[in-house]
Amino acid sequence: MEILLRAKCFQRLAVPGSVRAVHKDYRIVTPQNFSNYESIKQDFKLEVPEYFNFAKDVLDKWTNTEKAGKRPSNPAFWWVSGNGKEVRWSFEELGSLSRKFANILAEACALQRGDRVIVILPRIPEWWLANIACLRTGTVVIPGTTQLTQKDILYRLQSSKAKCIITNEVLAPAVDAVASKCENLHSKLIVSQKPREGWGNLKEMMKHASDNHTCVKTKHNEMMAIYFTSGTSGPPKMTGHTHSSFGLGLSVNGRFWLDLTPSDVMWNTSDTGWAKSAWSSVFSPWIQGACVFAHYLPRFEPTSILQTLSKFPITVFCSAPTAYRMLVQSDMSSYKFKSLKHCVSAGEPINPEVTEQWRNRTGLDIYEGYGQTETVLICGNFKGMKVKPGSMGKPSPAFDVKDNPTKTASTLRGNFYITGDRGYMDEDGYFWFVARSDDIILSSGYRIGPFEVESALIEHPAVAESAVVSSPDPIRGEVVKAFIVLSPDYKSHDQEQLKKEIQEHVKKTTAPYKYPRKVEFIQELPKTISGKIKRNELRKQEWETI
Repeated sequence: MEILLRAKCFQRLAVPGSVRAVHKDYRIVTPQNFSNYESIKQDFKLEVPEYFNFAKDVLDKWTNTEKAGKRPSNPAFWWVSGNGKEVRWSFEELGSLSRKFANILAEACALQRGDRVIVILPRIPEWWLANIACLRTGTVVIPGTTQLTQKDILYRLQSSKAKCIITNEVLAPAVDAVASKCENLHSKLIVSQKPREGWGNLKEMMKHASDNHTCVKTKHNEMMAIYFTSGTSGPPKMTGHTHSSFGLGLSVNGRFWLDLTPSDVMWNTSDTGWAKSAWSSVFSPWIQGACVFAHYLPRFEPTSILQTLSKFPITVFCSAPTAYRMLVQSDMSSYKFKSLKHCVSAGEPINPEVTEQWRNRTGLDIYEGYGQTETVLICGNFKGMKVKPGSMGKPSPAFDVKDNPTKTASTLRGNFYITGDRGYMDEDGYFWFVARSDDIILSSGYRIGPFEVESALIEHPAVAESAVVSSPDPIRGEVVKAFIVLSPDYKSHDQEQLKKEIQEHVKKTTAPYKYPRKVEFIQELPKTISGKIKRNELRKQEWETI
């Protein structure tokens, strides 16, 4: 069944119950913001005013609360580099710095309300300031992962008609290489210690910018952000969010799923290019006045994660199932997470056995949540509920979630949004994920569209045809697998060497996380009578072997 969603639609295999060993320090977690799940559904109401701006109506109000001495002495933002450097900002400091940034966008870059700004930065403080500065100026932020290639950047600049791009010295050369093809682009800001010709140096500009800035008055339904999300056909599509859809809508996540208060320190490990960073590294925690913790973490290293959870007073931790899989495979015996009290996961289904192992080693359950780039939390496991390992929990109070027994090509039906996912609801009202109804591949929390990978593959002279599907993987959940029909001239080549060559080609042609970790050469691809590739057959073949 397909899952339907109505703001106030989705389909997962039931996992038999198992005997759960109880960690000696297992903690029964009591909710801070609600009494039980039933109370959430009954009491939740979301008032949407005509005008709303997250910077003015949420962040600046927390500044006032802080100044009045009515908020715990918890930073609003806490960043660590991993090599000893730390940044801690109060809400007042966050406000002052973001107003300086806003003046740079409005004056030096001459950006107007509604203009689009692409931000491609790693987990550094300037990424958070850029987001808030865009809110203050009414410009539309478009985050991008730092794994984007020159080709990816060109597509995003041209598709979005962005007038400004903010990035670092690593990606600046790629931007310069395509800038002449982007007629709308007129401002480039770089986060670097060194100057670069044709770019405004943000660090230098911040030294001289005024922090006297008046936040624009935005209507709740004005465009606030755009995310590029992978599709099954064609290049990535743009998904827009208004000032209220995340700025108000994510109160469901912050208040109920994450159960945050101003005393909490929230660490979310998501890549800055994805909507999940907006969910759990910006809006959800700051709606609740909590501290956003961030680690530069250029690549995922289990030891770094475990050390950070042990060293810093992180109370709420959010990461992808892949991360938890890697963590439970590490030696966790020497680490003690004295402050940690709530763990959540999203981005892809989490294996029940990973949940079990994490609980056995930490005494904490993992509360899985489900949502999409287009939404806020759709379903979740909330404190006070019985956690069924493998289930995404029950519907969020913001939505009415139902099964749709009939197939539809549209994403909207009346008041319902069709998620494109398949699952079912059990007798207790818990939802279970079965599969995507399209061909999207969810690997390590990344959404990968087969078309993007196939487009890269076909550029290699050895590839006559290809089909890309998901394939099971014990660490990443699923990975990209490419079925390839070789060109006649390459059929006699060494196949192992050819696989490596094709994989390296894809890494260079598109973002590296999209490359096929598995490659199989076949004589012909299964097709329909009209010539369409039957990816579902290939995918079924992969998953039936486990």
